[in-house]
Amino acid sequence: MIFCRPRSLLTFLLLFSGAALLAGPAHATIKYRVSLAHPEEHLFHVTMTIPLADGDKGVVVQMPAWNTLYQVRDFAYRVRDVHEVEPAGSVAQLPLPVKLDKQTWRFERDASSPRPRQISLTYAVFWDDAGPFNSQLNVHHAFVNPAEILMYVPSRRSEDAEVSFDDVPAGWNLLAELAQGHDTNAFSAPTYDALVDSPVEAGKFDEFEFDSGGGHFRVVLDANSAVRPRLQAAIERITAYQLQLMGGAPFRQFTFFVHIGPDPSVGEGGMEHMNSTAVAGPTLESTVALSAHEFFHVWNVKRIRPQDLEPVDYTKEQYTRALWFAEGLTDAYASYTLERTGLWSKKQFYDDLAEQIMRLQTRPAHLWQSAEESSLDAWFEKYDGYNVPDHSISYYDKGQILGVLLDLEIRDATDNHKSLDDVFRLMNERFAKQGKFYDESTDIRAAVEQVAGKSFEDFFRRYISGVDELPYDQILSIAGLELKTDAGYLIGELSHTTDRQRRIREGLLHGSTD
Repeated sequence: MIFCRPRSLLTFLLLFSGAALLAGPAHATIKYRVSLAHPEEHLFHVTMTIPLADGDKGVVVQMPAWNTLYQVRDFAYRVRDVHEVEPAGSVAQLPLPVKLDKQTWRFERDASSPRPRQISLTYAVFWDDAGPFNSQLNVHHAFVNPAEILMYVPSRRSEDAEVSFDDVPAGWNLLAELAQGHDTNAFSAPTYDALVDSPVEAGKFDEFEFDSGGGHFRVVLDANSAVRPRLQAAIERITAYQLQLMGGAPFRQFTFFVHIGPDPSVGEGGMEHMNSTAVAGPTLESTVALSAHEFFHVWNVKRIRPQDLEPVDYTKEQYTRALWFAEGLTDAYASYTLERTGLWSKKQFYDDLAEQIMRLQTRPAHLWQSAEESSLDAWFEKYDGYNVPDHSISYYDKGQILGVLLDLEIRDATDNHKSLDDVFRLMNERFAKQGKFYDESTDIRAAVEQVAGKSFEDFFRRYISGVDELPYDQILSIAGLELKTDAGYLIGELSHTTDRQRRIREGLLHGSTD
């Protein structure tokens, strides 16, 4: 998920994957207990209890291979000492689990063993990695992306799940955007996917709340308290604008987990979740920019979502051609949001767009790797050799540029009566609110064409599926803008513009139409 400089993905775990999964015992709840004892050792000690159906003599569990980034990171390599826990009062000798592959274990009993009503297993997971894409346990705090520490039963992801935290250090608080569980420091969710799409923060953090657009907001802040007033003012502007843009909150409550500081232990980046986001940056300004990106993911990616990312498959790569739209256009709306709310100046908006153009145009790979191919190849990003200019482009950079160019083309086709804003509102109604997923660039193009009232077949073929040079001068001139490359990359306003160009430019900057 991510104003995601540094670039990442957004991994995405939704509530909708249960339809493809087989259920276990009716109304069963799979429970986890996570001990935070001895945080200086950086070990999460996990106990998982799985109710069994009549006739079951065992269970298969897996550890996800990926989460939060489009990278197979094999979280199982961090796991140690997996074994079954004896039921209270039992003196039976329990067999060791059978490991089936790098991330899968089978717990079973032979025919002569008593039939268990449940199986409890335990293991430890080592994490002390900073940032929103990882998990961390140390003497300062715990930050948990649950898919990185909690195993699952592959056929029973649609069942209720509950996680409890034990041995919480004195003075620490816990918070997650989940329902309260049965115990203190416990959280519950209707599915495994919902549980692991909700990070958990534990520590001595600051917290503030506010209401906006029909939703309640909580902000967990791990930073120097002096930044709080400015951070709160910025987040309130960002959320108010985007909620107004998209027609209100699709959630009851939303939580920002914010870490700010120059110390590398803070990490950097942003990760979207269904009803929360985690952002980390060295400065207040960078964190505010990340927040604008991540909050727009409430719609784009988490609810307006490509079909190829559903249902989530935690075992292997999951490919989509639409990251240029899911991430790149979210970058575009982060920049729009910052400028339209006054958090950025007009010049900052122009300079940011020029920077993305410079990044794209100075990478030789833009001549052969398309926006769609860059999306498919996101899984290569963990390899340093892939990220060099001769080998790849960024779907963030090109996607942001494509978003602004599409916006201008739509405004031009409709005499500034419609815009890219209307495309997102249409897709929100057509897909997100209907619980449906869109078919990659085909459905994106259909929405653009419906709003603009003209064909965009040539645009999508040449600039999204293809690698034709983007027509900067032609499209930017629609708004009386020009790209100067004499001494670097700079976007400025033409000295002489028509009333129509000025109206479109003001619409682009202010988010308005005629």
